[in-house]
Amino acid sequence: MNWTDFLWAIPAYFLGSIPTAVWVGRAKYDLDVREHGSKNAGATNTFRVLGKKAGRVVLTIDILKGMLAVLIPYFVLPVPFSSPHLTHIQLVASFMAVLGHVFPVFAGFKGGKGVATSLGVIVGLQPLAAGICLIVFLIVFITTHYVSLGSICAAIVFSGCLWLFPINTYALPIFGSLLAFIVIFAHRKNIKRLVDGTEGKMNLFKK
Repeated sequence: MNWTDFLWAIPAYFLGSIPTAVWVGRAKYDLDVREHGSKNAGATNTFRVLGKKAGRVVLTIDILKGMLAVLIPYFVLPVPFSSPHLTHIQLVASFMAVLGHVFPVFAGFKGGKGVATSLGVIVGLQPLAAGICLIVFLIVFITTHYVSLGSICAAIVFSGCLWLFPINTYALPIFGSLLAFIVIFAHRKNIKRLVDGTEGKMNLFKK
């Protein structure tokens, strides 16, 4: 990599910084989701506070932020898809998009926990690993009704998958481990509540 590759970090951070939950809440409901529920500007709290319609919109856009951060360099740069150089640029963009979601410049650096945007990144980087992570999340969530626990388990599994799958650069599994750490760190309060038995449950499939 050279220093110009890191220029992708700038637009990726601003892309990730789009505070979907905050903007949807203010525009459609005259409400800041960060002042209600878990006080988190993510899709899960949007489902809780604003309902399923708003939650689906926020979830979809937050996932797309991660996917776009990964795919834009692929469509813009004249390098092969399997090139380690392209992968390194995509990893820089992916990390900054997730960081932007957690610490959005457009919302006072108070954002979500990076799960939906991380999922978009995973889909763009490793669709097979994304499928495995989604299955793990659904199994954990459906059996426990803890979104946080499902997200944490999926992040850990993603990191493990990247170390096991054939790769063109070891930067990819290292990134996966870093991404898992960010997701777990963002859920530190949830982990405490899980241990204390006070974490709130959710059933997204119930009408």
